[in-house]
Amino acid sequence: MPGNLEKLRGLLAELFQLDQADLDFGIYRIMNAKRDEITRFLDQDLLPQVRRVLEERTQTERDAVQAELTQAIAQARTLGADPEGIPRVRELRERIARAGDIPALENEVFSHLFSFFRRYYDEGDFLSLRRYKEGVYAIPYEGEEVKLHWANADQYYIKTAEHFRDYTFKLPNGRRVHFKLVEAGTEQGNNRAAPGRERRFIFRAAEPLAVENGELLIRFEYRPDEQGRRQKELIADAERRINETRGFDEWIGALAAPAPTEANPQRTLLARHLYQYTARNTFDYFIHKDLGGFLRRELDFYIKNEVMHLDDIEDETAPRVEHYLGKIKAIRRIADKIITMLAQIEDFQKKLWLKKKFVIETNYCITLDRVPEEFYVEIAANDAQRDAWVRLFAIDEIHGDLTHAAYTVPLSFGFLRANPFLLLDTRHFSGHFTTALLSRIDDLDAAYDGVLVRSENFQALRLLSPRFRGQIACIYIDPPYNTGDSEILYKNEYISSSWLTLMANRIELSAPLLSEDPVLFVAIDDFEMVDLCELIDRHLSLFRREMIVVNHHPQGGKARTLANTHEYMLACVTKTSDRTLTGRTSEEGVEHRPFKRSGTAESNFRRARPNSFYAILIDPHTHEIRGIEPPPPLGVEYPTQPTESGLARAYPVGVGGAERVWRRSYESCLELIANRRLQCTVNLTVYQLIEAHDRTPALFSNWVDPRYNAGTFGANLLRDILGTQNPFSYPKSIHTVGDALFSVNLQDEDIILDYFAGSGTTGHAVINLNREDDQNRKYVLVEMGEHFDTALLPRIQRIVYSRDWRDGKPVSREGSSHTFKYLRLESFDDTLLNLRWLRRPEQQTILDENPGVREDYLLSYMLDVEAQGSASLLSVEAFEDPFAYKLNVIRGDETKAVNVDLVETFNWLIGLTVRHIDHIRGVRVVSGTNPAGERVLVLWRKLADTDNDALDEWFRRQGYNSRDMEYDLIYVNGDNNLENLRRPDHTWKVRMIEPEFKRLMFETQDA
Repeated sequence: MPGNLEKLRGLLAELFQLDQADLDFGIYRIMNAKRDEITRFLDQDLLPQVRRVLEERTQTERDAVQAELTQAIAQARTLGADPEGIPRVRELRERIARAGDIPALENEVFSHLFSFFRRYYDEGDFLSLRRYKEGVYAIPYEGEEVKLHWANADQYYIKTAEHFRDYTFKLPNGRRVHFKLVEAGTEQGNNRAAPGRERRFIFRAAEPLAVENGELLIRFEYRPDEQGRRQKELIADAERRINETRGFDEWIGALAAPAPTEANPQRTLLARHLYQYTARNTFDYFIHKDLGGFLRRELDFYIKNEVMHLDDIEDETAPRVEHYLGKIKAIRRIADKIITMLAQIEDFQKKLWLKKKFVIETNYCITLDRVPEEFYVEIAANDAQRDAWVRLFAIDEIHGDLTHAAYTVPLSFGFLRANPFLLLDTRHFSGHFTTALLSRIDDLDAAYDGVLVRSENFQALRLLSPRFRGQIACIYIDPPYNTGDSEILYKNEYISSSWLTLMANRIELSAPLLSEDPVLFVAIDDFEMVDLCELIDRHLSLFRREMIVVNHHPQGGKARTLANTHEYMLACVTKTSDRTLTGRTSEEGVEHRPFKRSGTAESNFRRARPNSFYAILIDPHTHEIRGIEPPPPLGVEYPTQPTESGLARAYPVGVGGAERVWRRSYESCLELIANRRLQCTVNLTVYQLIEAHDRTPALFSNWVDPRYNAGTFGANLLRDILGTQNPFSYPKSIHTVGDALFSVNLQDEDIILDYFAGSGTTGHAVINLNREDDQNRKYVLVEMGEHFDTALLPRIQRIVYSRDWRDGKPVSREGSSHTFKYLRLESFDDTLLNLRWLRRPEQQTILDENPGVREDYLLSYMLDVEAQGSASLLSVEAFEDPFAYKLNVIRGDETKAVNVDLVETFNWLIGLTVRHIDHIRGVRVVSGTNPAGERVLVLWRKLADTDNDALDEWFRRQGYNSRDMEYDLIYVNGDNNLENLRRPDHTWKVRMIEPEFKRLMFETQDA
């Protein structure tokens, strides 16, 4: 049985992830790079300090006790007594003997260190379980009326680009292997699996291998293992069983290709991917926001309650207290250094997570009616664009007639002119073509109808925040419901807690984007509905929420207790808003609505609305309304008898003489009478006539119309658009989202944000609304992973081209004039992939010669210092050629070096509303306004081609130093002399791009 030291060493290897030598991604890559050094430090430098601390304390204690013993012996001899017969002398000798038992004290310290760190660490994460004492926990409480707290509340949920159910990689021969998860077991409710019942990836026994569509399918289950094996054992078992499966010899031979590491030179390609597949989905899902502060607070609690035992300290003797202090000093010193090193790693990951990510791809989709015809010749000759249009829009099925050109190869000028809603996609064209096209668009950002972002939504929200802060009129999100097909299988199985962290992180980021009078819609089902409501109350405290029940699955789902037909949609508006959400009107008929207001609200009575209390004049014989009288002043008697001409006076007086009001003010009522919109009955009851197009009915809280069926108007509609079985089990009905957005009464240029965009239903709904009333509402959609390319992007492209689709083919080809931009951001996995470590020889010399400096460096600074210059951490030197800044990114199954779009990234970092982009004589020119309303000019150059003298001349020739071309801020990459060109009467300022880029990229105040 391992002793306490061995147990602690094993735990430290786990805490610092030194036991994962085969994993070469994520934080494991970081730790692998420093494995030997960290191991040596822990074993040879840190843990031996326990003995030194104890020896120092013990020697001090022994010297003090020895002095007492010497004095006691002298006193006994003075009295003529045998010192060895004196109890006090015997007690002091025993204390000296006990104080010399360093191994026993050391063993206690190791035991406490193990117990302390073990209690908070669980499979890669530190859980914030604030222990007051054994079995008793405390939560941070600040006097709120209601407190919502969850285990992962002070962490970031790390949602990577990997998908739990699908993992595909390419073999050396180019063929693909697909790990597929089937029959994933789940615990009921939020009950954590009992020890030994943790879920594992297990090779499926029945039909484990198959070849489908040219891919090798390897099936796994995710469930507890009946034999209680660890994942490593199950991986070895899976590899053995795959190799023994008959009928797949060629595949298995390719999987046996070597993929060695230093720690495992015999590792195969199959073993490598098995490890990656299981580890990506069971590790690194959380980063603590303040691990050092949390652990230090918990260490104080631990020492006070489980080492010192403060409740018993009054009963302890002074020697016993001295014994405590020796252990406490050793525990605190070692634990604090371990905490410092753990915090360095966690804070480094936090820095990488919060870093605003690079834009690594920027493309534009523009309908041909917005493209100048001078570009048509090059467009017609572009085979990649033509192939894309065939695939997306089936243009090869367009047959010409006397007035319309037919599809040809290559395309003709006339064909392009006859199809104005074909979406040109700049991904198929050169950078020169794209820049030339964009330079012809005035007020570029205003020309966009939408922005699509392929990114993890947390990262997208951080990058988009400066540009859209305070500008989003409506957010609609359909997050994972955390149950059924949408359950996120968390590694620590704190299901609801992890989901709350996912939602809280993103709601916090999206809140500052909202405009002054916004509306937030959140779709959810029963499982997390209560927690979601409390979360919104906590993080959006200025909002009031309403609940809409949507009958989205009228045939009923699979029943446990009930066959559910409904889900919910939270509708949230600010508490100070007087906004009323409105429903759609019926198509026909005239409503006779009582003109006298009812209800108990103050606004229904004269005292609150005196201008709506007046006499309506009625002919008593024909019951025709002839006019109205001005409102009588409050506190003054008003006539109720007929007028001199015999017209009856009707006031909005209710039961018991209550002075109510009419539905319209005096001035508005004059218009109604002029337009004959009021009628009167025999008993002088007044009604307002409201035709269908005039109605603004309230939005009901129960949506039961068949149009909200997610099967018919969600899944089936999407299948008709995409032409294949879509990857989403239940996309929202287009009418559910459309009616929600309609209810807000969004105006021209209002922006709608959906950062769980899925298949793009929200964007589709916005386009439909704009077609209804010819307005120009805009959308921002965020989605991660392959669904962006397989569902979201093609759906928006197709809906722009044609409003009607069936079996993947356009029905009407009735489209819309449209432009949208789509971006791809660097992922967190990409950030980790591009880390590089550099320790210069002079640094190593200093560390070798100064052990104290080495310890401080390893504990606190090593990762930050040695990662400087990594591409993902902004290599400022690379700005010398900003058009060639490269980053290795994960693209499907491969890692590729791509050019980073520094120009686009910087635009987002400074929140620039772009007016114009051009490339003029080697300089990329971007102009626009920043969030402060300042006119901004951004100049990018390759320094080797445009030095400072050349830039000065270029600047003069462009006329930027004239009053007519004056800007408030000018950004330029590289040192420059532009400030010298400023005239005394000018106010513009020049800033260097590099430091501003770095400051904004690592700014974390809004996280």
